Amino acid sequence: MTRLAAIRTMIAFAAAAALSACGINSVPTAEEAAKAKWADVEAAFQERANLIPNLQEIVMSSAEQERATLNQVIEARASATRPEIQVSGDDLSNPQAMQNYQAAQNNLGGALSRLLVSVERYPELRSQENFGRFMTQIEGQENRIRVAIRDYNEAVRQYNTTIRTFPDAIGAKVIHGAEPLVPYQAATPGAEVAPTLDMRANTGAAAPAPGANDNAAEAPAAVNQ
Repeated sequence: MTRLAAIRTMIAFAAAAALSACGINSVPTAEEAAKAKWADVEAAFQERANLIPNLQEIVMSSAEQERATLNQVIEARASATRPEIQVSGDDLSNPQAMQNYQAAQNNLGGALSRLLVSVERYPELRSQENFGRFMTQIEGQENRIRVAIRDYNEAVRQYNTTIRTFPDAIGAKVIHGAEPLVPYQAATPGAEVAPTLDMRANTGAAAPAPGANDNAAEAPAAVNQ
């Protein structure tokens, strides 16, 4: 290799390193990571929505008194799964789109929480094998939602930090035109905690007085992060 060729090679390596340091690769890498984590969030919410028809059958056959609350869950599910409310990876920097999606999911989570707290009061329903199986599934799904949102928010934090710090910020603004991504925020404090319902067999204790579980009913499940 001639001296001129060696110099050209060194210049090429230096230029590549400089471009890399300016966010050419790091910004899109961080963005794609956040989009992948958002896909996990969407999948987790969809899996929860897929469980609700099973709850519908169980409650309609066992707790006629809860039809009104069940209808709220069904309506909230329909709203939360509308195509126009969904958020794609390209919409993650759109605060309004994220707000609309979160509001729909929070509404569904709140309605579902109220229904579960309500039907849990019925000993005959608690004892049903189908209801017990559903509760195991829904509680597991709430935890998966919580984990998916936590991972997405961490990916968003890393991306937003990348596009704001030197030297990646240069490429983020000049080359990529990067905008901060919107994290998924809890609707109420503690909403990221999955609900815990007493699924023990009836011990003869009096049913909770109206309003006794208001706090549990008002706080959406883990889905409302």
